[in-house]
Amino acid sequence: MKSCKLSWSVSGVLLLVVIGMAYKFILSGSVAPATDGRQSIVLESGERDLVLTEMRMFLSSLQRITAALPKEDMPQVIEAARAVGAAAQQAVPGSLMGKLPLEFKKLGFDTHKRFDLLALDAESLGDPQHILQQLAELTQNCVACHAAYRIDVPAMTK
Repeated sequence: MKSCKLSWSVSGVLLLVVIGMAYKFILSGSVAPATDGRQSIVLESGERDLVLTEMRMFLSSLQRITAALPKEDMPQVIEAARAVGAAAQQAVPGSLMGKLPLEFKKLGFDTHKRFDLLALDAESLGDPQHILQQLAELTQNCVACHAAYRIDVPAMTK
């Protein structure tokens, strides 16, 4: 009887630890309130560089797509969109993913997915107006992310 109670106690403690870790690494990430009202995602310097590089790749693809649309250059639109589609997110290490808050991850995954959809629609429909509408919707993710988050590195300790 005592060993059964001990087993349940150990199981309960382990469950609490798992729930705590899931909350920390899946839901909340490594965030702190920032002085400008946004959430500060605290990352090591190399991790921050990786996230900011991905954001610059989004911006570069957006520029290439908007430059190609007036010329109705759908192959260029497709190439630029696929460059930052879901396949591009495979390079993000799991250790970094654990530091990102859930809503940030959702915005990022949705943005990659929207670029893939844009590429598919450019390929199948070839309609610049439709692609322009998709860009307007896709960039709402960028605006929402930049309004809610900033990326910081840990403060140096003395």
